Amino acid sequence: MAPIEIELNPVSHITTDAIGQPGKRIFYLQAWQNERTVTLIVEKIQIQSLAIGLEQFLAEVNERYPDLPDAPAEFQEDAMRINPPVDPLFRVGEFGLGYDAENDLLVLVARELLPEGADPAEIGTVRFWCTRAQLRAMAHWGMEVASRGRPVCPQCGEPMDPEGHFCPKKNGHKH
Repeated sequence: MAPIEIELNPVSHITTDAIGQPGKRIFYLQAWQNERTVTLIVEKIQIQSLAIGLEQFLAEVNERYPDLPDAPAEFQEDAMRINPPVDPLFRVGEFGLGYDAENDLLVLVARELLPEGADPAEIGTVRFWCTRAQLRAMAHWGMEVASRGRPVCPQCGEPMDPEGHFCPKKNGHKH
């Protein structure tokens, strides 16, 4: 089977979102190029790491190209929601970032999670070519979505399950 190779250059819109109840949510990355929609499954921690890494990458780009205008992070929540149907191509194993200075576009490269025993030559790859503002807005929205999960226990710092929380700090457990 040939690996999935998709290039959306440029995207019309890119976002990330979660579907489901806190603690049981599934996170997605979705982008459009005109009528074409590409949806991938991601992990919450990948969204958070991508947001942090993107800010660091943008700082490096701005340092290297100081005449670039600032990329705003503003977004409209309604516009950032994922659009049905949600039919993901694959689960993301890793992300990469790049910058095309000539066109002032960032590329977000998503590579498929390598299933056990799979041939690395069959890994799917999607390249999302975005403006700096599009990716920055997606990253800020992603952090907002990630923060809307389960409340954090003030004692142990772990997410609290709505059906009950076993807190190691309250039973004498020491780290």
